[in-house]
Amino acid sequence: MRKIFVFMCLLGFSVAAGADSGDLLEDIVRLKITDFGDIVIDLDRDAAPITVVNFIGYVEDGFYDGLTFHRVMEDFMIQGGAFDADLTKHDPTSGPIVNESDNGLSNERGTIAMARTDDPDSATSQFFINHIDNPFLDYHYNNDPCYVGYAVFGEVVSGMEVVDAIAQVSTHYVNPGLRDVPDDPVIIESATVIPEPATILLLGLGCLAFVRRRGAGGI
Repeated sequence: MRKIFVFMCLLGFSVAAGADSGDLLEDIVRLKITDFGDIVIDLDRDAAPITVVNFIGYVEDGFYDGLTFHRVMEDFMIQGGAFDADLTKHDPTSGPIVNESDNGLSNERGTIAMARTDDPDSATSQFFINHIDNPFLDYHYNNDPCYVGYAVFGEVVSGMEVVDAIAQVSTHYVNPGLRDVPDDPVIIESATVIPEPATILLLGLGCLAFVRRRGAGGI
């Protein structure tokens, strides 16, 4: 039993030791989509600090759990963060945030960005994942609401095949405010922050210390 425990501790330590120092500051979120799989997103806190903090706040509060991708457009994007499977809207729990679209990140395939109204600084809980490159959604150097752009704050690092599958579902029209709604709800079963490698490192060191103490006691 002790050998197995030591092996697990050393495995955790080696994973952390092999990580780049920059990885220790990454924010990784996993979206578990019922019947489709997982989408893993690397958030860019350096480029979009306000947006990332806002998004993680909703994730940690469990706000997205049970909501859906309510707007799906193949060769454009998939959008979620407001409606559940019954199309009941869940109001945001925090106020609008400043638009960080001028951060140098582009709405390329696989990136995640904030949805908003015509007001540039109106984003709250809704987000979208770009299915293709959408440069027309980028910041274009002036304050015209038509050109100020949509703030990219991360990118999919695993699960683009899930995004592709969602983008291809059949959709229907509900009302002027709800178009391109999937015929069968695409449900975000859960949204969670994945522990940083630093956590694994601390776990590994803790395990080794525990084994050393047990060893001193003759076990």
